[in-house]
Amino acid sequence: MPEGHSVHRIARQFALHFVGKTVAVSSPQGRFAAGAERIDGLRMLSAKAVGKQMFLEFEHDRWLRVHLGLYGAWDFAGNFTADATTASAAGRMGQTNQHGTFVDGADADGSGELSSAAAGAGNSVVGEHEDSLASIGAPRRTRLRMSEQEKASDDVSDFPPEPIGAVRVRLLTTDTCADLRGPTACEVLNPDEVQVALNKLGPDPLVDDNGEAEERFVATVRKKQTAIGLLLMDQSVVSGIGNVYRAEILFRARLDPHTPGKLIPEELVRELWRDWAHLLEIGVRTGQMMTMEGLTGDDYTAALASRDDRHWVYHREGLPCRICGTNIAMELASARKLYWCPSCQAPLGS
Repeated sequence: MPEGHSVHRIARQFALHFVGKTVAVSSPQGRFAAGAERIDGLRMLSAKAVGKQMFLEFEHDRWLRVHLGLYGAWDFAGNFTADATTASAAGRMGQTNQHGTFVDGADADGSGELSSAAAGAGNSVVGEHEDSLASIGAPRRTRLRMSEQEKASDDVSDFPPEPIGAVRVRLLTTDTCADLRGPTACEVLNPDEVQVALNKLGPDPLVDDNGEAEERFVATVRKKQTAIGLLLMDQSVVSGIGNVYRAEILFRARLDPHTPGKLIPEELVRELWRDWAHLLEIGVRTGQMMTMEGLTGDDYTAALASRDDRHWVYHREGLPCRICGTNIAMELASARKLYWCPSCQAPLGS
Protein backbone atom coordinates (compact mmCIF):
# COMPACT_ATOMS: atom_id res chain seq x y z
CA MET A 1 0.00 0.00 0.00
CA PRO A 2 1.37 3.47 -0.86
CA GLU A 3 2.76 5.27 2.16
CA GLY A 4 2.33 8.98 2.77
CA HIS A 5 5.18 10.25 0.62
CA SER A 6 3.73 8.58 -2.52
CA VAL A 7 0.29 10.12 -2.08
CA HIS A 8 1.80 13.57 -1.53
CA ARG A 9 3.74 13.15 -4.77
CA ILE A 10 0.54 12.21 -6.62
CA ALA A 11 -1.25 15.26 -5.20
CA ARG A 12 1.64 17.38 -6.44
CA GLN A 13 1.06 16.17 -10.01
CA PHE A 14 -2.58 17.19 -9.77
CA ALA A 15 -1.65 20.58 -8.32
CA LEU A 16 0.78 21.16 -11.19
CA HIS A 17 -1.39 20.02 -14.08
CA PHE A 18 -5.08 20.00 -13.11
CA VAL A 19 -5.73 22.71 -10.52
CA GLY A 20 -7.23 25.79 -12.14
CA LYS A 21 -8.40 23.86 -15.20
CA THR A 22 -11.79 22.59 -16.30
CA VAL A 23 -11.80 18.79 -16.09
CA ALA A 24 -13.80 16.30 -18.14
CA VAL A 25 -14.63 13.40 -15.82
CA SER A 26 -15.85 9.99 -16.96
CA SER A 27 -15.94 6.38 -15.79
CA PRO A 28 -14.77 4.13 -18.66
CA GLN A 29 -15.40 1.10 -16.45
CA GLY A 30 -18.89 2.34 -15.61
CA ARG A 31 -18.73 1.71 -11.86
CA PHE A 32 -18.29 5.41 -11.05
CA ALA A 33 -20.63 6.87 -13.68
CA ALA A 34 -22.91 8.65 -11.20
CA GLY A 35 -19.99 10.17 -9.29
CA ALA A 36 -18.23 11.22 -12.47
CA GLU A 37 -21.35 13.02 -13.66
CA ARG A 38 -21.40 15.16 -10.49
CA ILE A 39 -17.96 16.67 -11.16
CA ASP A 40 -17.77 16.47 -14.97
CA GLY A 41 -17.00 19.84 -16.56
CA LEU A 42 -16.06 21.53 -13.29
CA ARG A 43 -12.85 23.38 -12.53
CA MET A 44 -10.44 21.76 -10.08
CA LEU A 45 -9.63 24.18 -7.26
CA SER A 46 -7.12 22.31 -5.10
CA ALA A 47 -5.38 18.99 -4.56
CA LYS A 48 -4.09 17.77 -1.24
CA ALA A 49 -2.96 14.59 0.43
CA VAL A 50 -3.55 13.70 4.05
CA GLY A 51 -1.69 10.56 4.94
CA LYS A 52 -2.69 7.84 2.50
CA GLN A 53 -5.77 9.65 1.20
CA MET A 54 -6.09 12.34 -1.46
CA PHE A 55 -8.76 15.02 -1.77
CA LEU A 56 -9.39 16.85 -5.06
CA GLU A 57 -11.56 19.95 -4.71
CA PHE A 58 -13.88 21.05 -7.52
CA GLU A 59 -16.25 23.96 -8.02
CA HIS A 60 -19.65 23.93 -6.35
CA ASP A 61 -18.34 22.42 -3.10
CA ARG A 62 -17.64 19.00 -4.55
CA TRP A 63 -14.65 16.88 -3.61
CA LEU A 64 -13.24 13.64 -4.98
CA ARG A 65 -11.79 11.47 -2.20
CA VAL A 66 -9.45 8.67 -3.27
CA HIS A 67 -7.75 5.99 -1.19
CA LEU A 68 -5.57 3.77 -3.39
CA GLY A 69 -5.40 0.90 -0.91
CA LEU A 70 -3.39 -2.17 -1.86
CA TYR A 71 -4.12 -2.24 -5.57
CA GLY A 72 -4.97 1.29 -6.65
CA ALA A 73 -2.88 3.36 -9.08
CA TRP A 74 -3.05 6.57 -11.05
CA ASP A 75 -1.85 6.54 -14.66
CA PHE A 76 -0.98 9.98 -16.04
CA ALA A 77 -0.66 10.56 -19.78
CA GLY A 78 0.02 13.59 -21.91
CA ASN A 79 1.87 16.60 -20.54
CA PHE A 80 3.01 16.13 -16.97
CA THR A 81 6.12 16.91 -14.99
CA ALA A 82 8.66 14.12 -14.71
CA ASP A 83 10.85 15.27 -11.85
CA ALA A 84 14.51 14.40 -11.58
CA THR A 85 14.02 11.36 -9.38
CA THR A 86 11.47 9.78 -11.72
CA ALA A 87 13.38 10.47 -14.90
CA SER A 88 16.74 9.32 -13.62
CA ALA A 89 15.21 6.01 -12.57
CA ALA A 90 13.52 5.53 -15.92
CA GLY A 91 10.45 5.71 -13.69
CA ARG A 92 11.17 2.45 -11.88
CA MET A 93 10.72 3.60 -8.32
CA GLY A 94 8.81 2.62 -5.23
CA GLN A 95 8.60 0.05 -2.48
CA THR A 96 7.37 -2.87 -4.61
CA ASN A 97 9.96 -3.46 -7.29
CA GLN A 98 12.59 -1.28 -5.62
CA HIS A 99 14.60 -0.63 -8.78
CA GLY A 100 15.43 2.74 -7.33
CA THR A 101 16.92 5.94 -8.66
CA PHE A 102 20.18 6.01 -10.60
CA VAL A 103 22.28 9.16 -10.74
CA ASP A 104 25.77 9.85 -12.05
CA GLY A 105 27.30 10.84 -8.74
CA ALA A 106 25.19 13.98 -8.54
CA ASP A 107 23.96 13.09 -5.07
CA ALA A 108 27.39 12.81 -3.52
CA ASP A 109 26.41 15.25 -0.78
CA GLY A 110 23.59 12.97 0.31
CA SER A 111 21.04 15.74 0.01
CA GLY A 112 18.60 13.73 -2.07
CA GLU A 113 18.56 16.42 -4.75
CA LEU A 114 20.29 16.34 -8.10
CA SER A 115 23.07 18.88 -8.36
CA SER A 116 22.80 21.69 -10.87
CA ALA A 117 25.36 19.91 -13.01
CA ALA A 118 23.34 16.73 -13.18
CA ALA A 119 20.11 18.58 -13.79
CA GLY A 120 21.57 20.55 -16.67
CA ALA A 121 21.47 19.69 -20.34
CA GLY A 122 23.66 16.96 -21.67
CA ASN A 123 24.23 15.00 -18.46
CA SER A 124 23.39 11.31 -18.60
CA VAL A 125 22.55 8.99 -15.76
CA VAL A 126 24.08 5.66 -14.93
CA GLY A 127 22.98 2.89 -17.28
CA GLU A 128 20.82 3.40 -20.33
CA HIS A 129 17.81 4.99 -18.69
CA GLU A 130 17.93 8.57 -19.96
CA ASP A 131 20.15 10.13 -22.60
CA SER A 132 19.68 13.62 -21.24
CA LEU A 133 18.12 15.27 -18.24
CA ALA A 134 17.58 18.50 -20.14
CA SER A 135 13.82 18.18 -20.21
CA ILE A 136 13.40 17.31 -16.53
CA GLY A 137 11.06 19.69 -14.74
CA ALA A 138 9.16 20.56 -17.89
CA PRO A 139 5.91 18.90 -18.96
CA ARG A 140 6.49 16.09 -21.44
CA ARG A 141 3.98 14.08 -23.46
CA THR A 142 4.50 10.63 -22.03
CA ARG A 143 3.04 8.22 -19.43
CA LEU A 144 3.58 7.87 -15.70
CA ARG A 145 2.05 5.35 -13.29
CA MET A 146 1.93 6.47 -9.67
CA SER A 147 0.95 4.17 -6.82
CA GLU A 148 3.29 2.42 -4.40
CA GLN A 149 5.72 2.61 -7.27
CA GLU A 150 6.35 5.16 -10.00
CA LYS A 151 6.93 3.91 -13.50
CA ALA A 152 7.40 6.02 -16.61
CA SER A 153 6.91 4.53 -20.07
CA ASP A 154 6.95 5.47 -23.73
CA ASP A 155 5.88 8.82 -25.08
CA VAL A 156 2.21 9.25 -25.99
CA SER A 157 1.50 9.48 -29.72
CA ASP A 158 -2.30 9.78 -29.59
CA PHE A 159 -3.99 11.98 -27.00
CA PRO A 160 -6.05 11.23 -25.10
CA PRO A 161 -5.00 7.57 -25.10
CA GLU A 162 -7.58 4.80 -25.13
CA PRO A 163 -8.42 3.59 -21.60
CA ILE A 164 -6.55 0.41 -20.72
CA GLY A 165 -8.10 -2.06 -18.32
CA ALA A 166 -10.73 -1.29 -15.70
CA VAL A 167 -10.47 2.49 -15.35
CA ARG A 168 -12.71 3.58 -12.48
CA VAL A 169 -12.46 7.28 -13.28
CA ARG A 170 -10.74 9.38 -15.94
CA LEU A 171 -9.85 13.04 -15.35
CA LEU A 172 -9.03 14.85 -18.60
CA THR A 173 -7.88 18.37 -19.44
CA THR A 174 -6.81 19.69 -22.82
CA ASP A 175 -3.31 18.25 -22.41
CA THR A 176 -3.19 15.87 -19.42
CA CYS A 177 -5.10 12.70 -18.60
CA ALA A 178 -5.26 10.82 -15.28
CA ASP A 179 -6.81 7.33 -15.06
CA LEU A 180 -7.60 5.69 -11.71
CA ARG A 181 -7.64 1.91 -11.36
CA GLY A 182 -8.39 -0.38 -8.43
CA PRO A 183 -8.85 2.07 -5.54
CA THR A 184 -10.16 1.07 -2.14
CA ALA A 185 -12.22 4.28 -2.03
CA CYS A 186 -13.36 6.67 -4.75
CA GLU A 187 -16.29 8.95 -3.93
CA VAL A 188 -17.64 12.47 -4.42
CA LEU A 189 -18.22 14.29 -1.13
CA ASN A 190 -19.56 17.63 0.04
CA PRO A 191 -17.49 19.79 2.46
CA ASP A 192 -19.19 18.37 5.56
CA GLU A 193 -18.47 14.82 4.43
CA VAL A 194 -14.87 15.74 3.71
CA GLN A 195 -14.53 17.07 7.24
CA VAL A 196 -15.92 13.82 8.64
CA ALA A 197 -13.29 11.89 6.68
CA LEU A 198 -10.51 14.22 7.84
CA ASN A 199 -11.64 13.97 11.46
CA LYS A 200 -10.92 10.23 11.34
CA LEU A 201 -7.29 10.81 10.36
CA GLY A 202 -4.35 11.48 12.59
CA PRO A 203 -2.01 14.44 12.00
CA ASP A 204 0.12 14.70 8.84
CA PRO A 205 3.40 16.66 9.18
CA LEU A 206 3.05 18.15 5.70
CA VAL A 207 -0.52 19.34 6.19
CA ASP A 208 -1.11 20.24 9.81
CA ASP A 209 0.44 22.95 11.95
CA ASN A 210 3.51 21.11 13.15
CA GLY A 211 3.37 22.29 16.76
CA GLU A 212 -0.27 21.37 17.23
CA ALA A 213 0.16 18.14 15.28
CA GLU A 214 3.06 17.06 17.47
CA GLU A 215 1.09 17.73 20.65
CA ARG A 216 -1.86 15.78 19.31
CA PHE A 217 0.34 12.82 18.40
CA VAL A 218 2.14 12.81 21.74
CA ALA A 219 -1.10 13.03 23.73
CA THR A 220 -2.71 10.20 21.76
CA VAL A 221 0.25 7.82 22.01
CA ARG A 222 0.89 8.40 25.70
CA LYS A 223 -2.63 7.46 26.75
CA LYS A 224 -2.65 4.16 24.85
CA GLN A 225 -1.84 0.71 26.21
CA THR A 226 -1.46 -0.47 22.60
CA ALA A 227 2.03 -1.38 21.37
CA ILE A 228 3.79 1.44 19.55
CA GLY A 229 4.37 -0.86 16.58
CA LEU A 230 0.60 -0.97 16.08
CA LEU A 231 -0.04 2.68 16.96
CA LEU A 232 2.24 3.95 14.21
CA MET A 233 0.19 2.01 11.64
CA ASP A 234 -3.11 3.34 13.00
CA GLN A 235 -4.16 6.14 10.62
CA SER A 236 -6.29 7.72 13.35
CA VAL A 237 -3.13 8.18 15.45
CA VAL A 238 -0.79 9.44 12.72
CA SER A 239 -1.38 9.74 8.99
CA GLY A 240 0.77 8.21 6.29
CA ILE A 241 3.01 5.70 8.05
CA GLY A 242 3.03 2.23 6.53
CA ASN A 243 5.03 -0.94 7.02
CA VAL A 244 8.37 0.39 5.80
CA TYR A 245 8.40 3.67 7.69
CA ARG A 246 7.03 1.98 10.83
CA ALA A 247 9.94 -0.46 11.02
CA GLU A 248 12.57 2.13 10.16
CA ILE A 249 11.33 4.86 12.52
CA LEU A 250 11.27 2.45 15.45
CA PHE A 251 14.78 1.21 14.69
CA ARG A 252 16.11 4.75 14.36
CA ALA A 253 14.66 5.43 17.82
CA ARG A 254 16.07 2.11 19.15
CA LEU A 255 12.57 1.40 20.45
CA ASP A 256 11.06 -2.04 20.99
CA PRO A 257 7.93 -2.18 18.78
CA HIS A 258 6.05 -4.06 21.51
CA THR A 259 6.32 -1.18 24.02
CA PRO A 260 2.91 0.19 25.07
CA GLY A 261 2.51 3.80 24.05
CA LYS A 262 1.78 4.98 27.61
CA LEU A 263 5.14 3.63 28.83
CA ILE A 264 7.25 5.54 26.31
CA PRO A 265 8.86 8.70 27.72
CA GLU A 266 7.34 11.89 26.36
CA GLU A 267 10.56 13.13 24.78
CA LEU A 268 10.99 9.84 22.92
CA VAL A 269 7.44 10.09 21.56
CA ARG A 270 8.27 13.60 20.36
CA GLU A 271 11.38 12.25 18.66
CA LEU A 272 9.23 9.69 16.81
CA TRP A 273 7.00 12.48 15.46
CA ARG A 274 9.91 14.68 14.44
CA ASP A 275 11.66 11.80 12.73
CA TRP A 276 8.49 10.96 10.78
CA ALA A 277 8.24 14.59 9.64
CA HIS A 278 11.90 14.48 8.59
CA LEU A 279 11.65 11.17 6.69
CA LEU A 280 8.38 12.14 5.01
CA GLU A 281 9.97 15.28 3.60
CA ILE A 282 12.87 13.23 2.22
CA GLY A 283 10.44 10.71 0.71
CA VAL A 284 8.44 13.38 -1.08
CA ARG A 285 11.61 15.05 -2.35
CA THR A 286 13.45 11.96 -3.55
CA GLY A 287 10.60 9.55 -4.30
CA GLN A 288 12.32 6.96 -2.11
CA MET A 289 11.85 5.83 1.47
CA MET A 290 15.41 6.76 2.37
CA THR A 291 15.90 5.96 6.04
CA MET A 292 19.69 5.56 6.35
CA GLU A 293 21.45 8.88 6.81
CA GLY A 294 25.03 10.02 6.81
CA LEU A 295 25.66 8.32 3.48
CA THR A 296 27.84 10.11 0.95
CA GLY A 297 29.27 9.48 -2.50
CA ASP A 298 28.88 5.96 -3.82
CA ASP A 299 27.09 4.80 -0.67
CA TYR A 300 24.34 7.39 -1.12
CA THR A 301 24.01 6.63 -4.83
CA ALA A 302 23.71 2.91 -4.05
CA ALA A 303 21.05 3.60 -1.41
CA LEU A 304 18.94 5.55 -3.89
CA ALA A 305 19.27 2.71 -6.37
CA SER A 306 18.45 -0.26 -4.12
CA ARG A 307 16.35 -1.02 -1.06
CA ASP A 308 19.10 -3.37 0.10
CA ASP A 309 21.28 -0.33 0.72
CA ARG A 310 18.70 2.14 2.04
CA HIS A 311 16.93 0.49 5.02
CA TRP A 312 18.07 -0.54 8.47
CA VAL A 313 15.69 -3.43 9.20
CA TYR A 314 12.80 -3.52 6.73
CA HIS A 315 12.70 -6.75 4.71
CA ARG A 316 15.97 -7.92 6.32
CA GLU A 317 14.70 -10.78 8.51
CA GLY A 318 17.46 -13.26 9.31
CA LEU A 319 20.20 -10.87 8.17
CA PRO A 320 22.66 -9.35 10.65
CA CYS A 321 21.79 -5.95 12.09
CA ARG A 322 23.89 -3.23 10.48
CA ILE A 323 24.78 -1.94 13.96
CA CYS A 324 25.19 -4.91 16.31
CA GLY A 325 25.17 -8.01 14.10
CA THR A 326 22.12 -9.62 15.74
CA ASN A 327 19.79 -11.27 13.22
CA ILE A 328 16.83 -9.08 12.34
CA ALA A 329 13.54 -10.53 13.61
CA MET A 330 10.16 -10.58 11.87
CA GLU A 331 6.66 -11.38 13.10
CA LEU A 332 3.10 -10.75 11.96
CA ALA A 333 1.38 -7.89 13.75
CA SER A 334 -2.22 -7.27 12.68
CA ALA A 335 -1.51 -9.27 9.51
CA ARG A 336 1.44 -7.05 8.55
CA LYS A 337 5.12 -7.99 8.77
CA LEU A 338 6.96 -6.23 11.58
CA TYR A 339 10.77 -6.07 11.46
CA TRP A 340 13.12 -5.13 14.31
CA CYS A 341 16.49 -5.82 15.92
CA PRO A 342 16.01 -7.67 19.25
CA SER A 343 19.30 -6.24 20.55
CA CYS A 344 19.29 -2.63 19.40
CA GLN A 345 15.55 -2.38 20.15
CA ALA A 346 15.55 -4.14 23.50
CA PRO A 347 12.65 -3.40 25.92
CA LEU A 348 12.93 -0.13 27.86
CA GLY A 349 14.88 -0.55 31.06
CA SER A 350 16.52 -3.83 30.04
